[in-house]
Amino acid sequence: MTVQEVMKELRTMGTEQNIKIYRRHGMGAYMYGVSFSHLQQLRKKIKTDHALAQQLWKTGNADARHLATMIVDPELATEGLIDRWAKALSYYLIADLHAGWVCHTPWAKKKAEEWIRTEHEWIGRAGWMLVAYIAMEKNNFSDEYFKKLLSMIEKKIHHGKNFAKHAMNNALIAIGIRNKSLKEAAQQAAKRIGKVEVDHGETNCKTPDAALYIEKVFARRR
Repeated sequence: MTVQEVMKELRTMGTEQNIKIYRRHGMGAYMYGVSFSHLQQLRKKIKTDHALAQQLWKTGNADARHLATMIVDPELATEGLIDRWAKALSYYLIADLHAGWVCHTPWAKKKAEEWIRTEHEWIGRAGWMLVAYIAMEKNNFSDEYFKKLLSMIEKKIHHGKNFAKHAMNNALIAIGIRNKSLKEAAQQAAKRIGKVEVDHGETNCKTPDAALYIEKVFARRR
């Protein structure tokens, strides 16, 4: 498909109701309001198309950028591309989607370690979500590596930017459910941290209690 064909389909799929919902979640003005179920349909149709992903990103359209993160090829990505897209992050959904595909590139660890140290809310968000994805999906990381990150979360979480704090809490949970060894360390950190205050705006989103969430996951596994 060409970028023009994709943009035409996205325009057709969008709804005013979705636009209202997405705006409450921080998305900008330029969007069609395409649901993620429709985006997944397009993703299955297109599969992987690295060149098209870059063209879609350049449109600046939020729905097109969501789709771009779904069809980009992590094996063809460059560090420069990853950084350019990171600089354009402006709300939590796109930060999470960006982190999701970067997790499958050779730069996942490097970008996570860079981004979690920034004061930029959305790049920081992407960094901590990348930590969460690495904890859930990568086996070649030691428990000690994640324990150091738990210490960093404990020190930074109450002083972080709003949605970066939320991502730190998500990373804490992801580390805690990685294995039994990390469960104890994460739950102890969560208890010392206490309640994490995040302003979710005009949405029904909640910030989960990390210690309780980790315990529930292990209970389901049992």
